[in-house]
Amino acid sequence: MTERVAIVTGAAQGIGAAIAKELAADGVKVVVTDINIEGATKVAAEIGGVAKRLDISDPEQANAVVAETVAELGRLDILVNNAGLVPFTPFDDLTIEQWRRTFAVNGEGLFNMTKAAVEAMKPNNYGRIVNIASNTFVAGTPNCADYVATKGAVVGFTRAVAGEIGKYGININAVAPGITASEGVFSTGHGAGFDYVVPMQAVNRRGMPADIAPAVAFLASEKAEWITGQLLVVDGGHTRN
Repeated sequence: MTERVAIVTGAAQGIGAAIAKELAADGVKVVVTDINIEGATKVAAEIGGVAKRLDISDPEQANAVVAETVAELGRLDILVNNAGLVPFTPFDDLTIEQWRRTFAVNGEGLFNMTKAAVEAMKPNNYGRIVNIASNTFVAGTPNCADYVATKGAVVGFTRAVAGEIGKYGININAVAPGITASEGVFSTGHGAGFDYVVPMQAVNRRGMPADIAPAVAFLASEKAEWITGQLLVVDGGHTRN
């Protein structure tokens, strides 16, 4: 994929950083985006990519990053919608303000980036979009109703949009990781879940960001031409649907 150009959101650390590194190893020129520009710059330097600060909940920033990518690198072939909030809040404590903020990033951010990317991909009649969902949508994980609801939206959005953008040569799929040993997980209450989840998995160890990245890279490749509108669960066999 040496001629391909990708944008990966939320790529300053964790799963996003692992995806950026995996794509770069395949020869893709990667634009590493994150609201944490220091972390994004570090990852970009490691892989020979480009770093850009981006708050995906702002449609103007989303449009600008896509436009800059095309202007600077000549095209956009791949978008990985990874950025998102991962709250850990019991339903009794969940407020409408937090609910709206989670949807603004995880839901509206997904829309903002996909909308801008599809317009950039249309002229080339080619594109790959991979959305990061979560196996919490399959499992109905408690204490994060807002997060689980947004990941359900990711799955529904992926399925619906696939039927509209296939005519432009653009595929869109979702990857649903299980609980993954990343900075984002350990900065919230989710880190305590490993003791409960790992014994339920078919693969008896903690999932790592590097376990998720190859699945994303495959769906972002030309080999995935006949796959679109699908949800691929990558969780060590925790959920088996």
